[in-house]
Amino acid sequence: MRYSYHGEEKRFEFTLGPLNLIIHPGELVFLIGGNGSGKSTLALLMVGLYRPESGIIRLDGETITEDKIEKYRQHFSAVFFDFFLFESLLGFDKLGIDEQVQEYLKLLDLDHKVTIKGGKFSTLGLSQGQRKRLALLVAYLEDRPFYVFDEWAADQDPVFKKIFYGEILASLKSRGKTVIVITHDDAYFGSLGTCMANKKTK
Repeated sequence: MRYSYHGEEKRFEFTLGPLNLIIHPGELVFLIGGNGSGKSTLALLMVGLYRPESGIIRLDGETITEDKIEKYRQHFSAVFFDFFLFESLLGFDKLGIDEQVQEYLKLLDLDHKVTIKGGKFSTLGLSQGQRKRLALLVAYLEDRPFYVFDEWAADQDPVFKKIFYGEILASLKSRGKTVIVITHDDAYFGSLGTCMANKKTK
């Protein structure tokens, strides 16, 4: 698989690939690399928001063609660096969802800032780190097979980094979820998952 960015009149180019990557169900993978090395681009390719210029993506042996891409995207929950939050929990009609959300708000130390009623948050007027915690909560509730976190912990203090790596990721892994984490927090690599370096290609 290969993907390229082209500058004006194609004078500048950044190419990611060729890549040949297999991720197994239930695997926790840390994706590392320098700034501009293509980590986020790779994540966007994985979730189907970018389409490769060459090569294919397969899920359970099935090639993902254009007519299957929307269904493929529904397998993923992701919190990207430039994430967006909605005031309402869209698509959640589970009984007792407010009570479940309130528990997670407490775990993430947001219960003094945000409440939930009828599937709607009382406010989104939070700091960037707090907004990321709320986005994490929503992704966690979606209960999809694949999770992608793009530098989620970068805006968090040590307490919430510990909760993220020690509790949230461990919980997702125990539920059989496949998790890809873009991060520089190498202190957590060894005990939790597979570390994959991504180097810049020109």
